[in-house]
Amino acid sequence: MRLFGKLYAQALVWARSSKAIYYLCGLSFVEAFIFPIPPEVMLAPMMLGKRHKAFHFANLSLLFSLLGALVGYALGHWAFQALRPVLDSLHLLVPIEQGVTVLRQQMVHHQWGLFGVLILAALQPVVPMKFVTWACGIIGVPVLPFLVCIGLGRGKRVWLLALLIRLFGERAERILHKYIEWIGWIALVLLGLLLVWWLWLR
Repeated sequence: MRLFGKLYAQALVWARSSKAIYYLCGLSFVEAFIFPIPPEVMLAPMMLGKRHKAFHFANLSLLFSLLGALVGYALGHWAFQALRPVLDSLHLLVPIEQGVTVLRQQMVHHQWGLFGVLILAALQPVVPMKFVTWACGIIGVPVLPFLVCIGLGRGKRVWLLALLIRLFGERAERILHKYIEWIGWIALVLLGLLLVWWLWLR
């Protein structure tokens, strides 16, 4: 399953476009509530092309991710029932309902557990956070804590990527290109185990 390799190759094409910055903002926005591809697949090659703008790109991506998260929250809060058939046809309904179940359990047991789940969800590099943004709107998580948690989780992701690019430059590109499959799947497994461990402790 060359999922990560294909996404990385396509991101290189997008990143060389004269409209790359607009694609990045659009991708960051829609990924937060509907689109399956995470913005990091564009961020890395864009940062490598203009290392001095790495943190600028990271901040733009974070801003539009937060705006998209608000859209997902609003859709979950006000339009979930009406959009259930559409979500089901897109195979999104079951993951969203699973997210609702997890968040409701955390709200019952401990509010800090809820915020921990939100931060972990925003940190995941592969599993889309759109399930969490919808779920938070459905159950009515307070908006400010919701944005803070999503911002912390997603911010750490894009800022860490920017830091690596600034420090290692082309070496980071070679490492990503050579080991992108291993890095992607190992990161997914580790973060999945971390989430299971967190939920088990709670």
